[in-house]
This record gives sequence, structure tokens and C-alpha cells, in this order.
Amino acid sequence: MPMIAANGVSLYYELTGDTGDPLVLVHGSWVDHASWLAVVPGLSRNHRVLSYDRRGHSKSEKAQTQGSFDEDADDLSALLSELGLAPAHVVGNSAGSIVALKLACRQPSALRSLVIHEPPLLNLPADDPRMMPLLKDGQRRAEAIRRMLEAGDAAGGARAFVETLAFGLGGWERLSSRLRETFISNAGTWLDETNDPTGLTVDFGALERFRRPAMLTYGGKSPPFFRPIVEKVAGVIPGSRLESYPGDGHTPHISNPEEFGRRVNAFTAASG
Repeated sequence: MPMIAANGVSLYYELTGDTGDPLVLVHGSWVDHASWLAVVPGLSRNHRVLSYDRRGHSKSEKAQTQGSFDEDADDLSALLSELGLAPAHVVGNSAGSIVALKLACRQPSALRSLVIHEPPLLNLPADDPRMMPLLKDGQRRAEAIRRMLEAGDAAGGARAFVETLAFGLGGWERLSSRLRETFISNAGTWLDETNDPTGLTVDFGALERFRRPAMLTYGGKSPPFFRPIVEKVAGVIPGSRLESYPGDGHTPHISNPEEFGRRVNAFTAASG
């Protein structure tokens, strides 16, 4: 099992492909590297593709201290350095997008380009009054899940996350039994993330200085608070591209892997 020490923790990783620029896939909360399996074959034809389990998830080490997304960003930086893959194209989904954004703020030289889909930045300043009700709705949904997990109901919290924040009603039943087990086993890490006081925000001042190519996307079938978040972040990063997946939701790399891979390949090729 490929493991590597990075930033004080042991991380599980997989490296696929032997030609092209490096590209790293950063998974969201509750899941692990396997969430990217459908897109790795297409992306690895043009890149050396790195997928890994973030600290606390599945095969990677579960630290006993309070974690943070800044710590995750430092893990990613160390992982790329240890494997000799920096700078890399960095692709993030959901909470993995927050990790990618934090790395872009803290160490932009580690990135060749940035691709993110729907970072759950629910604590962004809502200077647009139309945005406030949407963010409040997302916060309300997240708080209900938090209460379930704090009461020890990992299965109920995982199901609520899938059906209210990620895939919509009925989403839990559509998941494979293996993926449902993964959500439940990683539930404690999501609860830890919610205790990160600066986790659901990013440094807009640093993002305004980010000068690498960036593409930000949202799904047409996602919960409504994601689009204004993505639009707000895209408006901060100079020259960034804003795109949608009209027929998809929070995880287009799972629901529409061919289109997701096509867009990422085209974007990284154009990024140089």
C-alpha cells in the first residue's frame, strides 16, 4: 500500500500515468481517493495523476488533534514536494476545493493551474443581500448534520449530508454499499472540519494576487447556495473562467466523468 510521510502524517496515495504534467485530485469530505476513479483513466492519458486520501480519511492517518483546512493545504504541499510533482495542476471538489484554494493562497508556486467545483464556503461575507438567505440555508443544513454526528449518529449524519448537501433526496439509496460505508467511517473527519474556525472562508486578498490559470464550476442541479459562492470566488481570482455543468450536481466527476475529464484536459492543455 503506497504511503508517504507528509507534514507529520502518513498519507495514502496512488500515482497513475507516466507522461505529461502532474495533476493532483483533491477529494471532498466523507469520501476518499476512490471518488475520482471514473476520471483517472482519461486524465492519465495526458498527465501524471496523483490521487490521495486526505488526513483522517480512509487509508490515511487519523491524527488525534484538531485539524484544519490550512493543515490539509500544508499536507498537499508536502505531498507534492515529497513526490517531486510540484508545480501541479490542482483539481478539487467540494471541501477538496477549499484545500486547493487554501494552497493557492499560501503557496501559489505549487500550482500550474487551479480547477475547483463548488467549495462549501458557507461563512463567506455576504455583501450581496441576495446571497445571505442562500448561505443561511446551507448553514442550517450543515448544523442539522452536525447535531446528528455529535449525538453519535454517524449513519444518519452521512445520509443527511448526501441528501441535503450533496446529491439530493434519494441520493443515499443510489450509492453503492461500499461508498455508504466510506461516508459513515469518515463522518468524524467532517465533524472535525466543522470545528475549524476559519475553514469555510478564504483569504480574498491572497486570491486577488493569484496569477495562475483558474477554472471554477458549479452544477445546475446542486443546492442553490453553491452557485453564488462559486461566482463570488471567481470574481476575485484575476482572469478566472466560470463554467457550469447544467445537467449535473455536486460531483460531476462521478455523474458525468467523460465530460469532466474532457473539460479538465482541455483547460490544462490551454494553461501550458
